[in-house]
Amino acid sequence: MGVQFSEPRRGGRPVVRAGAVLTALVIAIAGATVTTAHASSADTVVTTDSGAVRGTVVSGTFAFRGVPYAAAPTGDRRWRAPGATTAWQGVRDATTFGANCPQPVANNLFLPPGPMAKDCLFLNISTPTLRHDGRPVLVWIHGGGWTQDAARDYDGTKLAQDGVVVVTINYRLGALGFLSHPALASSPGGASGNYGLMDQQAALRWVQNNIRRFGGDPHNVTIAGESAGGLSVLAHLISPGSRGLFQRAIIESGSFAPKQFTLAQASAFGQAFAQSVGCPDQSASCLRAVPVDTLVDNFPGAAIPGTIDGAVIRESFGTALAGGRFARVPVLNGVNTDEQRVFVVALGLTVTGGSYVPIPGGPGSITPDNYEADIAAVLGVSAARAAAIAAEYPVGAYSSPEVAFSTLDHDASWACTALVMDQALAKYAPTFAYEFNDDAAPPRYFPSFGVATHGSELSYIFDLPAAPIQAPFSPDSAALASSMRSAWASFAASGDPASGSDLRWPSFGNKQRVLSLRAPGSQVTNDFASRHHCGFWAGG
Repeated sequence: MGVQFSEPRRGGRPVVRAGAVLTALVIAIAGATVTTAHASSADTVVTTDSGAVRGTVVSGTFAFRGVPYAAAPTGDRRWRAPGATTAWQGVRDATTFGANCPQPVANNLFLPPGPMAKDCLFLNISTPTLRHDGRPVLVWIHGGGWTQDAARDYDGTKLAQDGVVVVTINYRLGALGFLSHPALASSPGGASGNYGLMDQQAALRWVQNNIRRFGGDPHNVTIAGESAGGLSVLAHLISPGSRGLFQRAIIESGSFAPKQFTLAQASAFGQAFAQSVGCPDQSASCLRAVPVDTLVDNFPGAAIPGTIDGAVIRESFGTALAGGRFARVPVLNGVNTDEQRVFVVALGLTVTGGSYVPIPGGPGSITPDNYEADIAAVLGVSAARAAAIAAEYPVGAYSSPEVAFSTLDHDASWACTALVMDQALAKYAPTFAYEFNDDAAPPRYFPSFGVATHGSELSYIFDLPAAPIQAPFSPDSAALASSMRSAWASFAASGDPASGSDLRWPSFGNKQRVLSLRAPGSQVTNDFASRHHCGFWAGG
């Protein structure tokens, strides 16, 4: 999640600079009980394929930071698939984070601390042990609309204390990671774009080759992400290049963009973008000479919903899932109570149809008088359809017009698309669905909205050290956070979130069971579809 405002249009829609804003578990794996008590600084040198790295000890776990997983994407390597890391001599310091990938600075509420550099393809590891114990591995892909954020913003120490080897990764963002342009294709009409997804695949290959030395099992890898990170997980589920690199998947708030741009649409945008940054000749050499700041500052604030480039991504996510054309691994998928609330109330926009769309009058502008007109404008529907939606969600039934609007658009763009995703996944693979409903979730980036909104669940899984608000957990919410980390760790270990946690969490199955995560008293529900009016949206 993140916000920057601008006027460029992509695929015919106005684009607003925005980007997206996971314990107590004892797991017996291979007969060994998780322990972290003996971590000491004398044991923190590990040899990777490229050379030795020295980490540090954090809260009884081992931490390795700023470990390169691919060559620096600089010079002629800009807009190419990531190359192999250059080997080094001696022991590389891995006690401090590497540079963040370039991203806009102005109005970036989620700007990570530390320097930015083109040489940014680093990952971080938190592990309970350096013995070859075969611990489950969780690879975290951050959100931020594929234009903002960084791996260092997510501290996996508590998950590591639960027995999981946690890997957080940087990847190229914005124009550097997701620009499609004919001049960047290896052959006329060929694929371009999705370099950030290629980076993620390179990181997963690094994990396959190296994670055993950090105590992890390369054959038990879970990929996980939130928002655009969840969208990344979907991309890897359907991408041929990601097959065999993971065995489970966790999607947090990633259901909002089931349909992607065509390569023709993305390339047309790329050509207009090249013109705007001073490359009227549309040449690759000119684009590679454009300063990085110019590229990231002039690119739309979100690269979502992504591009069907024909290589990394060959069809839209929703189409692939419906047809069973995806890696049939166990999936944990969920949404929060009202994902749209933060966007509508604080930012005056919505995430609709996979794009960031401004509310015509901005924050606080929705009234009973313009309610239907705003529905038509934001959802792109006719006046008659807007009237039917307003009748389904009468403005007077809610505490304010903004709450009514965010509720209906959440149902249309997040909840019911998540339900469709669960239904498709469950036909072919074990699927576990959740709805995060802890309305007392402590705020991290915005003051509380009194409801669990986009990003509210993140601090229940990770510590977020860079977040501007560090409100404490209530005792009930802290207990829920512990249970959720246990469930995420259990899922990473076995594919079943209930196997080592205190949560009763059945699979979605034919009964369409969804676990309501709330404090206190999480419970299984089977009325998700009716509560979110999914029959109405399916008929529209």
